[in-house]
Amino acid sequence: MTSELPPQIKNQLAQLQQIQQQAQAIAVQKNQVEITLKETELALEELDKLTPDAVIYRAVGDLLIKTERDKTKESLKEKKDTLDLRLQTLARQEERAQKRFQQLQEQLRQAIGTPAAQ
Repeated sequence: MTSELPPQIKNQLAQLQQIQQQAQAIAVQKNQVEITLKETELALEELDKLTPDAVIYRAVGDLLIKTERDKTKESLKEKKDTLDLRLQTLARQEERAQKRFQQLQEQLRQAIGTPAAQ
């Protein structure tokens, strides 16, 4: 069927597919950041339950290294801030991709003469 379509329509279909793939990739990244953010928040909550002199071990590759609670807490807070920013960026990218997808979809509808779904 696509071989019968005009080049402009083929191009718009290709753009639509590309935007859809980008949106899916963004959604996967966003999900991964959300999971990591939740894990970081849980770790911070657990650290808050410990006494300041509690023995803490941090995973570094295959090793567990003894570390201080406050240093670990500060490191996790920085990680959380970075993840929050990354999540906001991905949300904006996802929104832009959705808008672009809708625009291309509408252009295609107009080009092939199909009315918009209500």
